[in-house]
Amino acid sequence: MRPGLLQLSSLPPLSLYVHLPWCLKKCPYCDFNSHEARSGAEGLPEARYLDALMADLEAALPLIWGRTVHSIFIGGGTPSLFSPQSIDRLLGDLRARLRLEADCEITLEANPGTFEKDRFRGYRAAGVTRLSIGVQSFDDRFLQALGRVHDRAQALAAVEEARDAFDTFNLDIMYALPGQGMADLEQDLRTALSLSPPHISIYHLTIEPNTYFAKYPPVVPEDDTAYAMLDRITEMTGAAGLQRYEVSAYARSGHASAHNTNYWQFGDYLGIGAGAHSKLSFAHRIVRQVRLRDPRRYMDGALTGRAIAQDADVRRADLPFEYMLNALRLREGFTLQQFMERTGLPLTAIARGLAEAERKGLLTQDAGHVRPTERGFDFLSDLQELFLAD
Repeated sequence: MRPGLLQLSSLPPLSLYVHLPWCLKKCPYCDFNSHEARSGAEGLPEARYLDALMADLEAALPLIWGRTVHSIFIGGGTPSLFSPQSIDRLLGDLRARLRLEADCEITLEANPGTFEKDRFRGYRAAGVTRLSIGVQSFDDRFLQALGRVHDRAQALAAVEEARDAFDTFNLDIMYALPGQGMADLEQDLRTALSLSPPHISIYHLTIEPNTYFAKYPPVVPEDDTAYAMLDRITEMTGAAGLQRYEVSAYARSGHASAHNTNYWQFGDYLGIGAGAHSKLSFAHRIVRQVRLRDPRRYMDGALTGRAIAQDADVRRADLPFEYMLNALRLREGFTLQQFMERTGLPLTAIARGLAEAERKGLLTQDAGHVRPTERGFDFLSDLQELFLAD
C-alpha cells in the first residue's frame, strides 16, 4: 500500500488468469511459457501444481481484498492436458477464496490433440463456461508445417464435441502459413465457418525470437498477400454474421470474450501460475508482476511464499502507450473518461498523440469517444507508437 504518483478515482474490473504451462509438444512458432510434459511414471504433477497455485493465490489475496472477479481464463501450454477432475478441484478452490461475479465467464484453452470423447463435457460439469480451441488450421498440410500434434479429423471432432457441450466457444485460427495461398485460406475459413462458431480468433503467423522458426525460418506469404488474406477473412466472417470487434477477434452478438475485452479496456488481472503476468491498480499506482517462469522453480517458490520474480510500478510516462496498446485494438475504441479513470492521468497526457493520429487519419473523435479508423486498424502499430513516451 505504498504511496504513488497517480490519482485513480475508482478501480477497474478484475479478472484472473491461471497458467498451466505443459503441452504435448512445443510448436516451432510458439514463444509462450510452455514446456513439454514428461512421459512415464512421473507424468504431470497436477496435484502439486494445484497446491502451488493456491499458495500463490493466497499470498496475493491482500492485493485484491474485497474485489469481485469478473472472468477467469485458464491458459497455457495446453490446459486440457489436466484432467476434468483437476479442473474441478481448481475451480472449487478458486471459488472458496475469491468472490466471483454471478455470471463469471470461465474459459479453458483446449487443443484437439488432447481431445477424447466426453472430456469437454467433464470440463463443463466442473464449471467451465467457454472453451477456446487451438485448431490453427483444418488442413493437414499446414498443421504439419506448424508442428501441431492433431490432424484435420481430430480438429473437426473436437469442435463438434465443444459445440454440443458448450453454449459458447472460440476457434483459434492462423493465416499466412508456410506455403499457404489465398485459395487455401478461403477453404480453411469455409470449413471453420461451416461449424457455426460463435467466436473466431484469427492470428497472422509471426516469427518470434527464440523459437524454432526464428532459427529455421519457413517461407511464408509476402506482406501484400497477408494483407489481402486479412481483407478476405473480414469479408467472409462478416458474411457469416461475425463482427470484427477487435483486431484479431470476430464474434456473433453476445459472444465476445469478456476476459480478453477486460485486457483491451485496460482492466486489472491477477495472474497465477508459472510465468503468469499481473496488472493491478491501487489508488495511487498501477503495478505489474511476473511469476517465476520455470514450472519446477515456480512450484518450489509458490509453496514457500516466493512465487514472484518481478514486481514494479508502471511508470507514469509509460501509461499512455500501455493504455493505447490495448484500447486501440478494439473497433469501438475508448472514451476519454475511461482513459482518465483507468490511468489516473489528465487528458493533456494524450492530447498531442490524439491530434497527430487524427491528422494522419488513423483515428476519429466524437463526443468524447475515440475510435481507430479503417486505416488506423490496418496500421495499428503506427497509431500506437504516437503515444510512446518521449
